[in-house]
Amino acid sequence: MNMLVFSVTVGLVVGIIDIIPMCIQRLPRHSIVASFFHFFFVSIVILNIEIPFLPWWAKGGIVGCALMIPMLIYVGHFDKKPLGIIAFNSIFFGTIVGFVGHYFA
Repeated sequence: MNMLVFSVTVGLVVGIIDIIPMCIQRLPRHSIVASFFHFFFVSIVILNIEIPFLPWWAKGGIVGCALMIPMLIYVGHFDKKPLGIIAFNSIFFGTIVGFVGHYFA
């Protein structure tokens, strides 16, 4: 399978998995859409980037967290409560994407 098609597929799956609890909690639509697209594009970046001297198992979590920093700054300006959950989701799903990319790509 083409790496771009694989990374888009993984991005769609991870994005949908991330927004399911958000939909259940009836969070604002713009937050759900932003979160979906974040994880969609982060998955594509994680699966198509090579970072020297970084072990494969750490790449997803580090890249996922690094790309979430602007969102954490923006959200933290208004409400500090969800910052831990957002950061955890970013590291967790980034790590999962890294593992999927290593074992299935």
